[in-house]
Amino acid sequence: MTLEKLKPSASKYLLMALAGLMWSLVGIMLCRMAYIWLRAVPGSWALSMGSLGLISALTAYRFGFSKIALKNIARLCLLPDKTCIFAFQAWRSYLIIIFMIVLGITMRHSPIPRHYLAVIYATIGGALFFSSFHFYGRIWRVKIRKKPCLYPEDE
Repeated sequence: MTLEKLKPSASKYLLMALAGLMWSLVGIMLCRMAYIWLRAVPGSWALSMGSLGLISALTAYRFGFSKIALKNIARLCLLPDKTCIFAFQAWRSYLIIIFMIVLGITMRHSPIPRHYLAVIYATIGGALFFSSFHFYGRIWRVKIRKKPCLYPEDE
């Protein structure tokens, strides 16, 4: 029995769905933590900090996370139809994920007030959540509308 037979595989469209789901769930988790932390401060202060987080999330989505999602989608489109299930993220991305988890744990245990951390968490969480819709849109385009996986600008 070769190692290749033991490798879990999935279609590249399932990988896109997994990536989108992961980005959505992590985004929701981070935004939920931000919401919980902002509930503990006075209403006007929470509204200001929450608004700052939302504006920052939209900015981060537009200028950073959206581009990362589109690059990941283009990479997934170039994969063979059946590939390793862990390929829904590039291997380098797993290192970035580990770094972000460690950074989040470190920040939560730092003396930084939670309502300030809420802005950072809302920014990253919102940007991840908004960017996850690129994955769903691409699946819709390919599976429902029967269009090619790659857009001309992806190639």
